[in-house]
Amino acid sequence: MQVTSYSQGKWIKKGTETDLISAVTEKPVAKMVEADLDYKAMCEYARNVGGPKLRELSIHQRAFKIKFLAQYLIERKEEFYKLSTHTGATRRDSWIDIEGGIGTMFTLSSKSRQELSDLPFHVEGGVQRLSRGGTFVGQHICVPKHGLGLQINAFNFPVWGMLEKLAPSIIAGMPCIIKSSPVGMYLSHAVFEKMIESEILPEGSIQFIAADVPGDIFDHLISQDVVSFTGSAATGKKLKAHPNIIENSIPFNLEADSLNCSILGDDVTPDMEEFDLFIREVSNEMVVKTGQKCTAIRRTIVPKKLADDVIEALKKRLSKNTIGNPSEEDTRMGPLASSLQNERFGKQLAQLADMTDTVYAGENGKLNGAYTDSRVLLCHKPMEVDGIHTIEAFGPMTTIMPYSDADEAIAIANKSDGSLVGSLFTADDSIARKITLGCAPYHGRFMVINRHSAKESTGHGSPMPHMVHGGPGRAGGGEELGGARSVLHNMQRVALQGSPTTLMNIVNQHIKGADTKESDIHPFKKYFEEVEIGEALTTHRRTVTEADIVNFGGLSGDHFYAHFDEVAAKDSLFGKRIAHGYFVLSAAAGMFVHPSPGPVLLNYGLEDLRFIAPVAPGDTIQAKLIARRKTVRQKRTTDKFPYGMVWWDVEVINQEDVLVAEYTILTLVKRKKGLEIDED
Repeated sequence: MQVTSYSQGKWIKKGTETDLISAVTEKPVAKMVEADLDYKAMCEYARNVGGPKLRELSIHQRAFKIKFLAQYLIERKEEFYKLSTHTGATRRDSWIDIEGGIGTMFTLSSKSRQELSDLPFHVEGGVQRLSRGGTFVGQHICVPKHGLGLQINAFNFPVWGMLEKLAPSIIAGMPCIIKSSPVGMYLSHAVFEKMIESEILPEGSIQFIAADVPGDIFDHLISQDVVSFTGSAATGKKLKAHPNIIENSIPFNLEADSLNCSILGDDVTPDMEEFDLFIREVSNEMVVKTGQKCTAIRRTIVPKKLADDVIEALKKRLSKNTIGNPSEEDTRMGPLASSLQNERFGKQLAQLADMTDTVYAGENGKLNGAYTDSRVLLCHKPMEVDGIHTIEAFGPMTTIMPYSDADEAIAIANKSDGSLVGSLFTADDSIARKITLGCAPYHGRFMVINRHSAKESTGHGSPMPHMVHGGPGRAGGGEELGGARSVLHNMQRVALQGSPTTLMNIVNQHIKGADTKESDIHPFKKYFEEVEIGEALTTHRRTVTEADIVNFGGLSGDHFYAHFDEVAAKDSLFGKRIAHGYFVLSAAAGMFVHPSPGPVLLNYGLEDLRFIAPVAPGDTIQAKLIARRKTVRQKRTTDKFPYGMVWWDVEVINQEDVLVAEYTILTLVKRKKGLEIDED
């Protein structure tokens, strides 16, 4: 098997060959062909070929491509599982990497289509009124950068590390150049090959570097590019300090390994469920991926009175750990990623051994090559020993750190000066509040577990694509994932200023105060494709009567005094009886809804409702319906019709042209033709 670079739309098959070694057999799995790549040309190809093709598409179209690509990869997952064994990963370990990575693509695609604009750019937040008369307003938009995303991925997650960066970059409209670690590169390369084979992404969207060091590529980056790095803090800081990165202020997202912690609450006793859950989580984080996770629990913080109980419970659980060939069904822990990683792990353990007691060193005898056993260390005075908070042994180990009270537990947790994740196991919510808020400034994610949440918890070490992943200080100060947020990290936020009408025509979304055009036919009689942003329907007028208020109160059961008690209403904010706000809402619907069947299928929801001014008996109201924005929706196999979503702004005024209510309604509207794709 050859692992080659994919540059400028071609596989580069000639170069210096290096064996890529199996962590299990210590024999070659593949040959990495390191070619003399033209990195400047690769960067220009990404920017000039891939970038424009991606930017032609809307965010939703790009998100669909990521979804279709995820479907293509998941159908071929068994090929990846077979190869993943050579990285030392068991089936469970590989599931996190392979299906976790592909699942991240599905999630980010879905979240982007739910939360971001169906335009080449994203219209972010509401309009900001910048002048008294409302003729000068502001609107933030996020636009695709005219650059590339350079990804440098660590060895521990060859698939997940690549896909969780690639998905938001492509959805943002930015092509990618991928550089994986040579350790396990054969797996990331196999997945990359399938992405090229699928022909789903536009030409120039992705390129792959098969090399130990990515040459002089950093010299050819520009201010429109983005670098995303996962790996050791030392390497990350070195790359982030590259003169060209500094000179051109190139965004550099650093996600570094950190000394994460898990805390056992002082309220927990050995006979409680929370104690067992804690032991299970700590031991699992030592065993899964053979402890080679950037989120693994390196520091186990426990009440002094429970230190011995925790040590004994961990010994008992870890002694049942079966170490061996990860392809065998009864193996719970495979080898480290390479014999070199095992050598480094041994040196790191030796450093820690000088400042701790080793209370468990495994029971599997002498292990060769990349194989190692679990270690549990104990530091009696964690507030006085700095090394345990700065030296990370990257493998199946943890250090027990006793504390006397909640304040000391917080201080120990924060002593590593920044981590990706911390967790707390407690049945007492007051303890949960104190420790969580005390630790929050030093952690990118904080998980609190008790017996009620444990069953469905995804675990301490599992960053979810819906939530941010990263951390301050030692953890790199970066941020990945976070649903649609991860896409916006790769875009440029621009503050637009101008008249409402001008900005509406720029962003293709109605802005309050912009000129509108009365529709020649009722908007609800138009198909999705025929609805134009900014077109409007101004309704007939309706005078509100006392009978309306009485009838609505009888129907709804709402007999609030301001609607029915003449005397009490005089002392209210309004000084008189008024109509129900929801009556005004209903009456407006009655004025703008077209009664006969048409392309509008249903009212999907209502947003941002505000009752601005009171409506009293005798007042006359009138509604204006304005097409605000549109989104194409996929046609699922269960849908009777293809449709899209249309957001309509509704403004209700009284006889003095005073705005009395405003809101946005969402409708599902038939399309003339559908995008035939499978369900999510």
